[in-house]
Amino acid sequence: MAAAPAFHPIDSLQEETSCSICLEYFESPVCIHCGHNFCRACIARYWEGAGAEVSCPKCRETARQRILRPNRELANIVEIAKRLEAEKGAGGGERVCERHRQPLTLFCEEEQTPICPACAGATAHRAHPTLPLDRAARDYKEQIQSWLRTLKEETEKLQGWKLAGEERSQEYLEMLDTEGQKIVFDFEQLHQFLEKQKHLFLAQLGELHQDIEKGQKENVAKLSEEISRLSDLIMELEGKCQQPANEFLQDIGSTLNRCKEQRQQPLGISPELEKRVGDFTQKNIGLAETLKKLQDMLLHDLEKEGGTSLTKENVTLDPDTANSILILSCDLKTVKGGVTWQCLPNNPQRFDPEPCVLGCEGFTSGKHYWDVEVRAGGMCWALGVARESVRRKGGIIFSPEEGIWALGRLGGQYQALASPVTFLSLNCSPTKIQVYLDYEEGWVSFFDADNQVPIFSFPQTTFREKIFPFFWVLRSSQLQLCF
Repeated sequence: MAAAPAFHPIDSLQEETSCSICLEYFESPVCIHCGHNFCRACIARYWEGAGAEVSCPKCRETARQRILRPNRELANIVEIAKRLEAEKGAGGGERVCERHRQPLTLFCEEEQTPICPACAGATAHRAHPTLPLDRAARDYKEQIQSWLRTLKEETEKLQGWKLAGEERSQEYLEMLDTEGQKIVFDFEQLHQFLEKQKHLFLAQLGELHQDIEKGQKENVAKLSEEISRLSDLIMELEGKCQQPANEFLQDIGSTLNRCKEQRQQPLGISPELEKRVGDFTQKNIGLAETLKKLQDMLLHDLEKEGGTSLTKENVTLDPDTANSILILSCDLKTVKGGVTWQCLPNNPQRFDPEPCVLGCEGFTSGKHYWDVEVRAGGMCWALGVARESVRRKGGIIFSPEEGIWALGRLGGQYQALASPVTFLSLNCSPTKIQVYLDYEEGWVSFFDADNQVPIFSFPQTTFREKIFPFFWVLRSSQLQLCF
């Protein structure tokens, strides 16, 4: 006869700390009228619909009052029993169920978790299909091994793609480095060629300048000699007129012949020099047109490569934003400073008291530019861009921090209205200024629109709202939008 399994004290402790209703460890144990203990939730469910009298599920003793006294001491013992059971399972080399403290010998396919036999019979798992733990482990190991093979194959494939991509990227990077060197070389060659042509043009201009000066000096010398001779003749004739008649009439014929002699005519610029000046002027015009075409071609290629077209905008002024001292043209293309305030609605969009106005069109993406003609004599004006939330009422600080990127002329001095102000030294006063906006890249730049010479670029920034053309004009100044 087989020997009975050795009895372990923990098994007895587990029995004493288990609820007779759910057969699991007590959860929030309470003591009822007869002294027996149950889980609070279990006895509450048991007594549902019991009427006036309730009975003990274990001894059937009845009572009219539902007494539920928390048994904290039992709760502490339950925790001790759970820890002892866990230590017992760990010492035996196998995991045990935390609720029932039995070995996990089954696998619930529905919940995808190991369970003990008590769990399999409990309500939570009763209808779930189960497998012996060893068989479930074997089945799932086969699945895992299959997935391991698949994942390793995919990893090898991805590593191959990664290596091929790195090699292609390296080839492209080396190709771009080579192209970059070629670009530098080509532009240096172009620069050297243009420098050489510039010196040739300037040499021709200097030679022409010397020839004109030489001709002018020769002409001046001849005219000076003739003026001196005529002055002597005039003095002689004035003295002769003072003589008595008998002396006056002596040699009168010779004197008259001298007066009739042909005078030296001013030579001026020779036809040959005039032709050379005209040819040089036409050559210079052709050079300017050629350089402009080259600039346009390069700009077009760069825009095409960048994938974003550069749009020339037909900007018009927004009268709802214009300060009441500004005068706008009927076509909303010209603004000039007035001398009297107009009676206009003081709407939230209008600038007051600063003499500012915005363009109607705002931008939230793309590359844009527009040309602004500056009337000669205008000494106080500014133009550029401003964000939609720029301050409209009260004094305004012209700076990017306040939402304004502008260039202007104040008191005859060209300035970039940054913080601090940047004073600009320009070779000549531009009559037409081009404003350039690249929203995505955060650039605001200004050019002389007639020759595309850069004037100023603000440091790169990040735009987070709509950007509008901006204008500030004082009396005697006028700005006109060109398209």
